[in-house]
Amino acid sequence: MAKKLAVVLMNLGGPESLETVRPFLFNLFSDPAIFRLPQPFRSLLAALVAKRRTKVAVEIYRAIGGSSPLLTNTEAQARAVEAELAGDRDVRVFVAMRYWHPFTIETVRQVQDWGADEVVLLPLYPQFSTTTTASSLAEWERAAWFLRFAVPTSSVCCYPEEPGFISAMAAGIARELDEAERHGRPRLLLSAHGLPERVVAAGDPYRFQCTLTAAAIVKALGRPELDWVLCYQSRVGPMKWIGPSTDSEVARAGGDRVPVVIAPIAFVSEHSETLFEIEIEYRKQAADAGVPYFTRVPAVGADPRFIAALARLVRAALGAQAKIFSGSDSRICPASCKACLLKSAAGTG
Repeated sequence: MAKKLAVVLMNLGGPESLETVRPFLFNLFSDPAIFRLPQPFRSLLAALVAKRRTKVAVEIYRAIGGSSPLLTNTEAQARAVEAELAGDRDVRVFVAMRYWHPFTIETVRQVQDWGADEVVLLPLYPQFSTTTTASSLAEWERAAWFLRFAVPTSSVCCYPEEPGFISAMAAGIARELDEAERHGRPRLLLSAHGLPERVVAAGDPYRFQCTLTAAAIVKALGRPELDWVLCYQSRVGPMKWIGPSTDSEVARAGGDRVPVVIAPIAFVSEHSETLFEIEIEYRKQAADAGVPYFTRVPAVGADPRFIAALARLVRAALGAQAKIFSGSDSRICPASCKACLLKSAAGTG
C-alpha cells in the first residue's frame, strides 16, 4: 500500500466575520513571537491591545467585505497543489492557520485521522521570520506532541528566490509597469510587511531574505533603467520599524510626480494588507500626494507558476537530508541571522 503524504499549507489566518475580529486579534497578540513577555503579562497585554485595535480593525474588514479572504484563497492554493502532486503518491493537502480556524491543532487532528505516514509543512511565507514561519512550525510541534502524533515530518523554512514564485511576481509586475508607462516613468515599490528593528537586530533573517526576493524580481524583469525600491508596510505601535516605509515612498513619489506600481512581495494571498492598506489607504495617499497614476499588483494566489513552485518545494523537501529545507537546499542566510533554522552552510543542524 502506498504511503500517505500530508502536505500542510500554513498561514496567518483571519477573522471569518466582524464579530470574530477581536478574538482573532487576541490570538495574534498572545503569540510569544509577537509579544515576547512571560505569562500572564502577555495575555493581559494582548487583551488590552486587541480591545484598543478592534474598532479600527472592524472597519478595515468591513471595507473589504466583512471578513478575511485568506482562508478561501489558501484553500484554493491547497486544491491546486494537491492536483499538481496527484501523480506522485497518495497525497492530500491540508490548511493550518496560526490565529484562527482551522487552528493548527485542528489540522493536526485531521492529518492524524486521515492516517498520514509522512508530513511536509509548507508555510506560505516566502521569507523566513521568527514571527511567522518559526511561530507556525513551533505551534505544529506543540499540537503534534499534545495529540501524540509522531510521523516523519519535513518543513520548508523559506523560498525567497524560488523561480516559480519570482516568475509569477515578475509577470504580474510587468503587466502593471507597461500600463503605468503610459503616464510617465513609473517607480516600482516592492512592499513587504514590516518588522520592529529590534527583532531584526536579534538575528531574524526576514529583512535579508526580502532583499533576495526584491533582487530576484528585478533581475527577472530585465529592465535596466527600472526605478524601484524595497519598502515595508503595516507598522504597529511606537517602536522603530525597519524601513523605508511604504507610505513614505508613496509620499516621495508624489513629490517626484511619478507613477507608482506597488507589488506585495511577502504576501502570496490577498488579505487586509493588500486589499485595504495598499488598495485603499495607499491609493488615497497617492492621489492626495499628487501621484499621477497608481496601481497594485495582485498577490500570486493560485498562479500556475507559483503552484508548480510549491509542488517542487514539497518534492525537494521529501528528498532532502535534513528535516528543515530551504528553497535553495542550503543555508542562504549570513551568520548574523542567528535565528535561521539552518545552522550550517550545508543546510543541516
